[in-house]
Amino acid sequence: MGMTGQRDLNEGNAATEHGRSGVGRVLAGLRLAAVSAVIGAALAALVVGVILKDVPVLATGGGVLALLVLLAFLGGRRGAGRDAPPARRTALARIEDLRATGGETADVPVTFRLTVAPEPEDERPAYRVKISQSINLVDIPAYRPRGIAVVEYHPEKPWDVRIVTRPTPEWSRRAEEAEIDSAPESTLVRDPDGGAGVWCLLVLVGLLAGAALVVLSFRGELFASGDAGESAAKRPSSSSASRTFSISTTVSGPSSSLLTFGRMRVTAMELEARVDSAYVTSLRIEDHRMAVRGDSARPLAETVHLPSLPYELFPGLVREARATLGVREAESWRIDVTPGGGAGVGPRVRVTVSGTEGTAHLDADVTGRITDRRAVGVS
Repeated sequence: MGMTGQRDLNEGNAATEHGRSGVGRVLAGLRLAAVSAVIGAALAALVVGVILKDVPVLATGGGVLALLVLLAFLGGRRGAGRDAPPARRTALARIEDLRATGGETADVPVTFRLTVAPEPEDERPAYRVKISQSINLVDIPAYRPRGIAVVEYHPEKPWDVRIVTRPTPEWSRRAEEAEIDSAPESTLVRDPDGGAGVWCLLVLVGLLAGAALVVLSFRGELFASGDAGESAAKRPSSSSASRTFSISTTVSGPSSSLLTFGRMRVTAMELEARVDSAYVTSLRIEDHRMAVRGDSARPLAETVHLPSLPYELFPGLVREARATLGVREAESWRIDVTPGGGAGVGPRVRVTVSGTEGTAHLDADVTGRITDRRAVGVS
Protein backbone atom coordinates (compact mmCIF):
# COMPACT_ATOMS: atom_id res chain seq x y z
CA MET A 1 0.00 0.00 0.00
CA GLY A 2 1.33 3.44 -0.92
CA MET A 3 1.99 6.27 1.47
CA THR A 4 -1.15 8.13 0.31
CA GLY A 5 -3.37 5.08 0.85
CA GLN A 6 -1.92 4.52 4.32
CA ARG A 7 -2.53 8.17 5.22
CA ASP A 8 -6.14 8.01 4.01
CA LEU A 9 -6.65 4.85 6.04
CA ASN A 10 -5.20 6.51 9.12
CA GLU A 11 -7.45 9.54 8.62
CA GLY A 12 -10.49 7.30 8.25
CA ASN A 13 -9.66 5.33 11.38
CA ALA A 14 -9.02 8.52 13.31
CA ALA A 15 -12.31 10.03 12.19
CA THR A 16 -14.18 6.88 13.20
CA GLU A 17 -12.52 6.83 16.59
CA HIS A 18 -13.15 10.55 17.05
CA GLY A 19 -16.81 9.98 16.25
CA ARG A 20 -17.05 7.17 18.77
CA SER A 21 -15.38 9.35 21.38
CA GLY A 22 -17.86 12.15 20.68
CA VAL A 23 -20.81 9.80 21.04
CA GLY A 24 -19.34 8.51 24.30
CA ARG A 25 -19.03 12.03 25.67
CA VAL A 26 -22.62 12.82 24.73
CA LEU A 27 -23.86 9.65 26.44
CA ALA A 28 -21.76 10.41 29.52
CA GLY A 29 -23.18 13.93 29.62
CA LEU A 30 -26.76 12.65 29.36
CA ARG A 31 -26.11 10.13 32.10
CA LEU A 32 -24.60 12.81 34.36
CA ALA A 33 -27.52 15.17 33.72
CA ALA A 34 -30.05 12.42 34.51
CA VAL A 35 -28.35 11.48 37.77
CA SER A 36 -28.09 15.15 38.76
CA ALA A 37 -31.80 15.65 38.05
CA VAL A 38 -32.70 12.66 40.24
CA ILE A 39 -30.54 14.02 43.07
CA GLY A 40 -32.10 17.47 42.74
CA ALA A 41 -35.60 15.98 42.77
CA ALA A 42 -34.81 13.88 45.85
CA LEU A 43 -33.43 16.87 47.75
CA ALA A 44 -36.45 18.96 46.78
CA ALA A 45 -38.75 16.16 47.92
CA LEU A 46 -37.09 16.21 51.33
CA VAL A 47 -37.63 19.96 51.66
CA VAL A 48 -41.22 19.82 50.39
CA GLY A 49 -41.98 16.91 52.70
CA VAL A 50 -40.71 18.86 55.71
CA ILE A 51 -42.66 22.01 54.76
CA LEU A 52 -45.91 20.17 54.07
CA LYS A 53 -45.32 17.57 56.80
CA ASP A 54 -46.02 14.94 54.15
CA VAL A 55 -44.44 11.70 55.33
CA PRO A 56 -44.72 9.81 51.97
CA VAL A 57 -42.98 12.62 50.07
CA LEU A 58 -40.32 12.87 52.76
CA ALA A 59 -39.78 9.10 52.73
CA THR A 60 -39.57 9.03 48.93
CA GLY A 61 -36.90 11.72 48.81
CA GLY A 62 -34.88 10.06 51.57
CA GLY A 63 -35.25 6.63 49.97
CA VAL A 64 -34.05 7.82 46.58
CA LEU A 65 -30.99 9.49 48.13
CA ALA A 66 -30.20 6.36 50.11
CA LEU A 67 -30.51 4.25 46.96
CA LEU A 68 -28.17 6.54 45.04
CA VAL A 69 -25.60 6.37 47.84
CA LEU A 70 -25.84 2.56 47.84
CA LEU A 71 -25.42 2.36 44.06
CA ALA A 72 -22.42 4.69 44.20
CA PHE A 73 -20.87 2.54 46.93
CA LEU A 74 -21.43 -0.69 45.00
CA GLY A 75 -20.12 0.91 41.81
CA GLY A 76 -16.98 2.01 43.62
CA ARG A 77 -16.35 -1.47 44.98
CA ARG A 78 -16.92 -3.05 41.58
CA GLY A 79 -14.54 -0.58 39.97
CA ALA A 80 -11.93 -1.31 42.63
CA GLY A 81 -12.27 -5.04 42.00
CA ARG A 82 -11.61 -4.84 38.29
CA ASP A 83 -8.33 -5.82 36.74
CA ALA A 84 -5.61 -3.23 36.84
CA PRO A 85 -5.63 -0.92 33.81
CA PRO A 86 -3.18 -1.69 31.02
CA ALA A 87 0.33 -0.45 31.59
CA ARG A 88 1.62 2.53 29.70
CA ARG A 89 3.17 1.72 26.37
CA THR A 90 6.21 3.12 24.66
CA ALA A 91 6.10 4.60 21.17
CA LEU A 92 7.80 7.14 18.95
CA ALA A 93 6.45 10.60 18.27
CA ARG A 94 7.23 13.38 15.84
CA ILE A 95 7.65 16.82 17.42
CA GLU A 96 5.48 19.17 15.37
CA ASP A 97 6.06 22.20 17.54
CA LEU A 98 7.29 23.13 21.01
CA ARG A 99 7.24 26.26 23.09
CA ALA A 100 8.71 26.97 26.51
CA THR A 101 6.20 28.67 28.83
CA GLY A 102 8.56 29.56 31.67
CA GLY A 103 12.19 29.71 32.65
CA GLU A 104 12.70 30.63 36.28
CA THR A 105 13.88 27.17 37.41
CA ALA A 106 16.06 24.38 36.08
CA ASP A 107 12.96 22.46 34.88
CA VAL A 108 11.22 24.53 32.21
CA PRO A 109 7.52 23.92 31.37
CA VAL A 110 7.33 23.19 27.64
CA THR A 111 4.20 22.80 25.51
CA PHE A 112 4.61 20.12 22.82
CA ARG A 113 2.48 19.34 19.78
CA LEU A 114 3.24 15.75 18.82
CA THR A 115 2.28 13.13 16.28
CA VAL A 116 2.28 9.86 18.21
CA ALA A 117 2.88 6.68 16.17
CA PRO A 118 1.80 3.65 18.25
CA GLU A 119 3.39 0.29 17.60
CA PRO A 120 1.70 -1.92 14.93
CA GLU A 121 0.46 -4.39 17.55
CA ASP A 122 -1.57 -1.60 19.17
CA GLU A 123 -3.69 -1.42 15.98
CA ARG A 124 -4.08 2.31 16.40
CA PRO A 125 -3.34 4.93 13.76
CA ALA A 126 -1.02 7.85 14.35
CA TYR A 127 -2.68 10.82 16.00
CA ARG A 128 -1.88 14.28 17.22
CA VAL A 129 -1.81 15.41 20.84
CA LYS A 130 -0.89 18.55 22.75
CA ILE A 131 0.86 18.12 26.08
CA SER A 132 2.76 20.18 28.63
CA GLN A 133 5.79 18.74 30.39
CA SER A 134 8.70 20.10 32.39
CA ILE A 135 12.05 19.54 30.67
CA ASN A 136 15.42 20.19 32.21
CA LEU A 137 17.04 23.30 30.77
CA VAL A 138 20.10 21.27 29.71
CA ASP A 139 17.96 18.78 27.71
CA ILE A 140 15.85 21.30 25.80
CA PRO A 141 18.26 21.51 22.79
CA ALA A 142 17.66 17.77 22.19
CA TYR A 143 14.04 18.52 21.27
CA ARG A 144 13.41 20.39 18.05
CA PRO A 145 10.59 20.62 15.52
CA ARG A 146 10.39 17.63 13.13
CA GLY A 147 12.59 15.67 15.52
CA ILE A 148 11.66 12.23 16.88
CA ALA A 149 11.14 11.62 20.60
CA VAL A 150 10.39 8.54 22.66
CA VAL A 151 7.06 8.79 24.49
CA GLU A 152 4.82 6.74 26.73
CA TYR A 153 1.04 6.79 26.38
CA HIS A 154 -1.97 5.15 27.96
CA PRO A 155 -3.78 2.81 25.51
CA GLU A 156 -7.22 3.75 26.87
CA LYS A 157 -6.37 7.44 27.30
CA PRO A 158 -4.43 8.43 24.18
CA TRP A 159 -4.23 12.05 25.35
CA ASP A 160 -2.22 10.91 28.39
CA VAL A 161 1.25 11.17 26.81
CA ARG A 162 4.60 12.05 28.31
CA ILE A 163 8.05 12.28 26.78
CA VAL A 164 10.65 9.80 28.03
CA THR A 165 13.64 11.97 28.78
CA ARG A 166 15.98 9.01 29.45
CA PRO A 167 14.97 6.25 26.98
CA THR A 168 16.71 2.90 26.78
CA PRO A 169 19.54 2.51 24.22
CA GLU A 170 17.26 0.47 21.92
CA TRP A 171 14.56 3.15 21.83
CA SER A 172 17.18 5.85 21.42
CA ARG A 173 18.51 4.01 18.35
CA ARG A 174 14.99 3.60 16.94
CA ALA A 175 14.32 7.29 17.44
CA GLU A 176 17.48 8.21 15.53
CA GLU A 177 16.54 5.97 12.58
CA ALA A 178 12.77 6.56 12.44
CA GLU A 179 10.87 8.83 10.08
CA ILE A 180 7.29 9.67 11.01
CA ASP A 181 4.83 11.59 8.84
CA SER A 182 2.71 14.27 10.46
CA ALA A 183 -0.78 13.13 11.35
CA PRO A 184 -3.68 15.31 10.13
CA GLU A 185 -4.85 18.07 12.44
CA SER A 186 -8.24 16.34 12.58
CA THR A 187 -6.69 13.49 14.58
CA LEU A 188 -5.89 15.77 17.54
CA VAL A 189 -7.12 14.13 20.74
CA ARG A 190 -8.04 15.99 23.92
CA ASP A 191 -8.82 15.06 27.47
CA PRO A 192 -12.64 14.81 27.62
CA ASP A 193 -12.48 15.87 31.26
CA GLY A 194 -10.62 19.03 30.38
CA GLY A 195 -13.86 21.02 30.10
CA ALA A 196 -14.63 20.77 33.81
CA GLY A 197 -16.69 23.94 33.67
CA VAL A 198 -19.09 22.41 31.16
CA TRP A 199 -19.58 19.33 33.33
CA CYS A 200 -20.19 21.49 36.42
CA LEU A 201 -22.76 23.53 34.50
CA LEU A 202 -24.42 20.32 33.36
CA VAL A 203 -24.63 19.09 36.97
CA LEU A 204 -26.09 22.43 38.12
CA VAL A 205 -28.71 22.45 35.37
CA GLY A 206 -29.67 18.86 36.20
CA LEU A 207 -30.03 19.62 39.91
CA LEU A 208 -32.15 22.71 39.27
CA ALA A 209 -34.34 20.93 36.72
CA GLY A 210 -35.04 18.03 39.08
CA ALA A 211 -35.79 20.34 42.01
CA ALA A 212 -38.04 22.57 39.87
CA LEU A 213 -40.02 19.56 38.69
CA VAL A 214 -40.82 18.50 42.25
CA VAL A 215 -41.60 22.03 43.46
CA LEU A 216 -43.93 22.65 40.51
CA SER A 217 -45.69 19.35 41.18
CA PHE A 218 -46.55 20.52 44.71
CA ARG A 219 -46.96 24.23 43.97
CA GLY A 220 -50.63 24.22 44.96
CA GLU A 221 -50.01 22.74 48.41
CA LEU A 222 -46.91 24.89 48.97
CA PHE A 223 -48.65 28.16 48.09
CA ALA A 224 -51.71 27.20 50.11
CA SER A 225 -49.46 26.42 53.06
CA GLY A 226 -47.71 29.76 52.67
CA ASP A 227 -51.04 31.64 52.55
CA ALA A 228 -52.29 29.79 55.61
CA GLY A 229 -49.11 30.58 57.49
CA GLU A 230 -49.38 34.24 56.53
CA SER A 231 -53.01 34.38 57.68
CA ALA A 232 -52.10 32.69 60.94
CA ALA A 233 -49.31 35.19 61.44
CA LYS A 234 -51.71 38.05 60.87
CA ARG A 235 -54.42 36.78 63.19
CA PRO A 236 -52.41 37.09 66.42
CA SER A 237 -51.29 40.57 65.45
CA SER A 238 -54.88 41.69 64.90
CA SER A 239 -56.04 40.15 68.16
CA SER A 240 -53.04 41.61 69.97
CA ALA A 241 -54.39 45.07 69.11
CA SER A 242 -56.89 44.67 71.96
CA ARG A 243 -55.15 42.26 74.30
CA THR A 244 -54.76 42.88 78.02
CA PHE A 245 -52.12 41.35 80.21
CA SER A 246 -51.10 41.08 83.83
CA ILE A 247 -47.90 39.44 84.98
CA SER A 248 -45.62 39.50 88.01
CA THR A 249 -42.32 38.06 89.13
CA THR A 250 -40.74 37.38 92.51
CA VAL A 251 -37.03 37.66 93.24
CA SER A 252 -35.38 35.51 95.88
CA GLY A 253 -32.00 34.68 97.30
CA PRO A 254 -29.42 36.67 99.23
CA SER A 255 -29.42 40.39 98.52
CA SER A 256 -32.55 39.90 96.45
CA SER A 257 -34.33 43.07 97.53
CA LEU A 258 -35.37 45.18 94.59
CA LEU A 259 -33.78 48.13 96.40
CA THR A 260 -30.39 46.70 95.40
CA PHE A 261 -28.85 49.01 92.81
CA GLY A 262 -29.70 47.94 89.27
CA ARG A 263 -32.08 45.14 90.33
CA MET A 264 -35.28 47.10 89.50
CA ARG A 265 -34.30 47.87 85.93
CA VAL A 266 -33.16 44.31 85.21
CA THR A 267 -36.41 42.89 86.57
CA ALA A 268 -38.51 45.40 84.63
CA MET A 269 -36.74 44.48 81.40
CA GLU A 270 -37.43 40.80 82.07
CA LEU A 271 -41.14 41.54 82.48
CA GLU A 272 -41.10 43.63 79.31
CA ALA A 273 -39.69 40.67 77.39
CA ARG A 274 -42.31 38.32 78.83
CA VAL A 275 -45.29 40.50 77.90
CA ASP A 276 -43.66 41.55 74.61
CA SER A 277 -44.56 45.19 75.18
CA ALA A 278 -42.74 48.20 76.59
CA TYR A 279 -45.99 50.08 77.35
CA VAL A 280 -48.05 49.21 80.43
CA THR A 281 -50.94 50.81 82.32
CA SER A 282 -49.46 50.26 85.78
CA LEU A 283 -46.27 49.10 87.47
CA ARG A 284 -46.08 47.94 91.09
CA ILE A 285 -42.77 47.33 92.88
CA GLU A 286 -42.42 45.73 96.31
CA ASP A 287 -39.40 44.51 98.23
CA HIS A 288 -39.29 41.11 96.46
CA ARG A 289 -42.00 41.38 93.82
CA MET A 290 -42.71 43.36 90.67
CA ALA A 291 -45.94 43.30 88.65
CA VAL A 292 -47.25 45.02 85.51
CA ARG A 293 -50.65 45.40 83.91
CA GLY A 294 -51.35 46.50 80.38
CA ASP A 295 -53.92 47.02 77.66
CA SER A 296 -52.59 47.35 74.15
CA ALA A 297 -55.78 49.15 73.09
CA ARG A 298 -54.91 52.14 75.29
CA PRO A 299 -53.31 55.17 73.57
CA LEU A 300 -49.60 55.55 74.23
CA ALA A 301 -50.23 58.81 76.10
CA GLU A 302 -52.19 56.80 78.68
CA THR A 303 -49.44 54.25 79.30
CA VAL A 304 -46.11 54.02 81.07
CA HIS A 305 -42.97 53.34 79.00
CA LEU A 306 -41.00 50.82 81.08
CA PRO A 307 -37.46 51.42 79.70
CA SER A 308 -37.60 55.20 80.33
CA LEU A 309 -38.46 55.09 84.05
CA PRO A 310 -35.75 56.32 86.50
CA TYR A 311 -35.41 53.05 88.43
CA GLU A 312 -32.11 54.20 89.91
CA LEU A 313 -33.95 57.05 91.75
CA PHE A 314 -36.67 54.85 93.26
CA PRO A 315 -34.58 53.47 96.19
CA GLY A 316 -33.89 57.05 97.28
CA LEU A 317 -37.62 57.84 97.30
CA VAL A 318 -38.27 54.78 99.48
CA ARG A 319 -35.61 55.91 101.97
CA GLU A 320 -37.12 59.40 101.97
CA ALA A 321 -40.60 58.03 102.71
CA ARG A 322 -39.31 55.84 105.55
CA ALA A 323 -37.44 58.70 107.18
CA THR A 324 -39.81 61.66 106.85
CA LEU A 325 -43.41 60.43 107.01
CA GLY A 326 -43.64 59.39 110.66
CA VAL A 327 -43.23 55.63 110.18
CA ARG A 328 -40.43 54.70 112.57
CA GLU A 329 -40.27 50.99 111.78
CA ALA A 330 -41.57 50.50 108.25
CA GLU A 331 -42.79 46.94 107.87
CA SER A 332 -43.41 47.17 104.12
CA TRP A 333 -43.09 49.54 101.22
CA ARG A 334 -44.57 49.76 97.75
CA ILE A 335 -44.04 51.84 94.60
CA ASP A 336 -46.94 52.38 92.18
CA VAL A 337 -46.26 53.95 88.78
CA THR A 338 -49.29 55.06 86.74
CA PRO A 339 -49.79 57.20 83.63
CA GLY A 340 -50.02 60.98 83.95
CA GLY A 341 -53.32 62.75 84.21
CA GLY A 342 -53.21 64.48 80.81
CA ALA A 343 -51.29 65.26 77.66
CA GLY A 344 -47.71 66.23 78.36
CA VAL A 345 -47.87 65.01 81.96
CA GLY A 346 -45.41 62.26 82.72
CA PRO A 347 -46.05 59.13 84.79
CA ARG A 348 -46.87 59.52 88.50
CA VAL A 349 -44.82 57.73 91.12
CA ARG A 350 -46.34 56.99 94.55
CA VAL A 351 -44.28 55.46 97.37
CA THR A 352 -46.30 53.92 100.20
CA VAL A 353 -44.78 52.79 103.52
CA SER A 354 -46.61 50.95 106.32
CA GLY A 355 -45.72 50.23 109.93
CA THR A 356 -47.21 50.03 113.42
CA GLU A 357 -47.93 53.74 113.32
CA GLY A 358 -50.00 53.43 110.14
CA THR A 359 -49.58 54.10 106.43
CA ALA A 360 -48.05 57.08 104.68
CA HIS A 361 -47.07 57.96 101.16
CA LEU A 362 -45.30 60.50 99.00
CA ASP A 363 -45.80 61.36 95.34
CA ALA A 364 -43.09 62.20 92.81
CA ASP A 365 -42.80 62.88 89.10
CA VAL A 366 -40.88 60.86 86.55
CA THR A 367 -37.69 62.80 87.31
CA GLY A 368 -37.79 61.78 90.97
CA ARG A 369 -38.87 65.25 92.22
CA ILE A 370 -41.25 64.94 95.19
CA THR A 371 -44.55 66.69 94.54
CA ASP A 372 -46.63 65.72 97.61
CA ARG A 373 -46.31 64.07 101.03
CA ARG A 374 -48.92 62.35 103.20
CA ALA A 375 -47.54 61.56 106.62
CA VAL A 376 -49.10 59.16 109.12
CA GLY A 377 -52.44 60.47 110.33
CA VAL A 378 -52.82 63.01 107.53
CA SER A 379 -55.93 62.38 105.41
